[in-house]
Amino acid sequence: MSEVNEVNGLILFSKKHRDKDKLVKIFTEQQGKVMFFMRNAMKKNNPLTAATQPFSYGTYIGKINQDGLSFLNAAKNVESFRNIQQDIFLTAYATYILNLVDVAIDDQTYDPALYGFTRDILKLMDEGKDPEILTNIFEIQLLNRFGLEFEWIHCRICGEVHGKFDFSSAYLGVICEKDFYRDERRYHASPKAMHFIRMFSSISLEQIHSISLSAEVKQEIRRTIDMIYEEYVGIFLKSKKFIDDMSNWQNILLDKQTEKSDNPSKDID
Repeated sequence: MSEVNEVNGLILFSKKHRDKDKLVKIFTEQQGKVMFFMRNAMKKNNPLTAATQPFSYGTYIGKINQDGLSFLNAAKNVESFRNIQQDIFLTAYATYILNLVDVAIDDQTYDPALYGFTRDILKLMDEGKDPEILTNIFEIQLLNRFGLEFEWIHCRICGEVHGKFDFSSAYLGVICEKDFYRDERRYHASPKAMHFIRMFSSISLEQIHSISLSAEVKQEIRRTIDMIYEEYVGIFLKSKKFIDDMSNWQNILLDKQTEKSDNPSKDID
């Protein structure tokens, strides 16, 4: 049975379906993730084309079926994360975040908290906040959607909350320095990286503006989170590999810019 619904939603992705149509997956506040069929999407002047562009959000109207495809009829109050759309690096991080949402919860799973968190993370990214830090926060706080409940604040052995910490698979959370000897296979993560990962586990988005990290610390955080996701989540997303490759691109672009500045073009008379 289907009924006409009006839902707030974020576009997760869209793909061509047959010659003229399109499938659009929307993460909705009221119904979770829903796959919509959009008829004649490739037709010129279709008003829904702009409303379903990547990194758009608004109010979407259609028939939502419990089984099979739903049908998108109209949209209103649609806005876009324009800076994300126009910047290849921001696009990469935002795509990865949306891909994580898509694999973390089942379709039509009601999760307004995750909807709001995802929307707010993308808004901050669009406003110019550090995309690496935002992505790390999202990854850590999303772990519970994969059924993972780690202890990040207190040492899992003695309850200590101050000092140096490391992540322990054996104890499913952090352990403090004086208990390091109890787990020789702990992650041996950078103390600075663990400090910020512990912070990220419970930080509110209002506090993000005050965080500034060096490239070295960011790399250590990235390495540690990657180890956790590889061991416990076991997903391999193309968008994540794209991010991993981007540092090489950035270095190439910097080299080209340096080369141009060292060899300015000359006018020919």
